[in-house]
Parts: sequence; C-alpha cells; structure tokens
Amino acid sequence: MTVKEKQLFKKIIDEQIQELSAEIATIKKALYPERGEGPSDKVAHLNFKLDQSIHIQRHEEATKRLNRLKHAYLKIDTPEYGFCKECEEEISLERLRLMPESVYCVACMNELGL
Repeated sequence: MTVKEKQLFKKIIDEQIQELSAEIATIKKALYPERGEGPSDKVAHLNFKLDQSIHIQRHEEATKRLNRLKHAYLKIDTPEYGFCKECEEEISLERLRLMPESVYCVACMNELGL
C-alpha cells in the first residue's frame, strides 16, 4: 500500500468516525429523552420500549464499529494494516474502501464464518 493510499484511508476512516460519533449521539438522545418528552400513555410507552430495544442494538453495533475504526486509524501507519490476520495476504483495496477496519480478506472471512 502506498503512502498516498494510506492517506486516503486515513481520511475515509476519520470521516466514518465522525459520522458514527454523530449517529451514536443521536441514538443516545432517543434512548434517554429529556424530562417531559417521554411517552404520555400506555400505548406510547409500549412503542417507546420497542423503539428503545432497537436503539440499544443500534448503539451497541455503532459503538463496536467505532472502536474498530479507531483501532484501524491507529494501525494504518504500521506494516500490518491492509493485510489479512489469517492468511497474511493483502486485503483488496475495494474491501478496505468499503470497510477500512477490515482485518480479514473476503476468502478468510467466509472460511472462518464471520
């Protein structure tokens, strides 16, 4: 991977970190409404509880991905970034453009059942 490609991936990762951070903040607002903004009756409360479980799951997934992106950002200047942890072959640039936090190539990911 060239220095220019690494700079591009740093920019991609940084943008995705910013987007996920904003999404997590929005999810937190939905999870914890301000006083007086909560459900007003039983039906609204049931809908709120259903929505809340979805928000909790979205929050968990977004937080996990955010942590993976931050880890990738720290690793990008090391020789191991962009190489599969399993087969040690280069991860395709197309895959890294879509998921810059990838640590496995597509073949190994499928083989491992991830």
